[in-house]
Amino acid sequence: MRTLKLNDGQVVPVIGQGTWHMGENPAERHNEVAALRLGIELGMTLIDTAEMYGEGGAEEVVGEAIHNRRDRVFLVSKVYPHNASRKGVPEACERTLRRLDTDCIDLYLLHWRGQYPLAETVDAFERLKDQGKIRRWGVSNFDLDDMRKLDAPACATNQVLYNPGERGIEYDLLPWCQTQSMPIMAYCPLGQGGELLRHPAVIDVARRHGAQPAQVALAWALRQPGVLVIPKSSNPIHLRSNASAAELNLTSEDLRILDVAFPPPTRRQALQMV
Repeated sequence: MRTLKLNDGQVVPVIGQGTWHMGENPAERHNEVAALRLGIELGMTLIDTAEMYGEGGAEEVVGEAIHNRRDRVFLVSKVYPHNASRKGVPEACERTLRRLDTDCIDLYLLHWRGQYPLAETVDAFERLKDQGKIRRWGVSNFDLDDMRKLDAPACATNQVLYNPGERGIEYDLLPWCQTQSMPIMAYCPLGQGGELLRHPAVIDVARRHGAQPAQVALAWALRQPGVLVIPKSSNPIHLRSNASAAELNLTSEDLRILDVAFPPPTRRQALQMV
């Protein structure tokens, strides 16, 4: 598995595992746990979750999945904006730690901007670092103006929506993060609902390589320096396909085909979120 470095030198895989919608159906828990464990074995050892996902249910699934595997996993979770106060952050973090059954989160993110001043949230994050509850912190769903207001070199990443159909960050946010050596963590890199993976251009490029459309979408995002992806899947076949996507090298012609189908931005756009 290819890797990239965070700003403190920590090495993480460029393909991790997302958990949005996990922990919502008890009947799926066994399959979800098994999927995350398979993903770990395949080298997708970065696992992203959030207190919002299943209102803590996804964190519980992750906690079960990483039992006796914690030292192999880079664990990411996110705090709700309404919990992002100086008092609310540590309380939310304690609940997340209990659900994950761990004593430390590798990366703790503010899920999106809310009512509390950024300086207050950052201060709470730094206190958690000093206490050993988290190792580093970052943000999610921040546009370029947000990042400039944050003005915090210690921010480890910005997790945003990015895939061939949603590439607005390429105009300003992504280049800025690259100049700051701040990795972008791309969520929904396969789009939503399967529409992206059914697009004729994606299928065409996949056929040119004898690959799967999902592999093309992931390889497309990974062509950018400083980008990692966190696709979510509970299907073992899809997991194995996702894990090997980092080995797929798209040609200039492949990229031309995808640019025609999904034109790059020519002006600044509002940050897209899901």
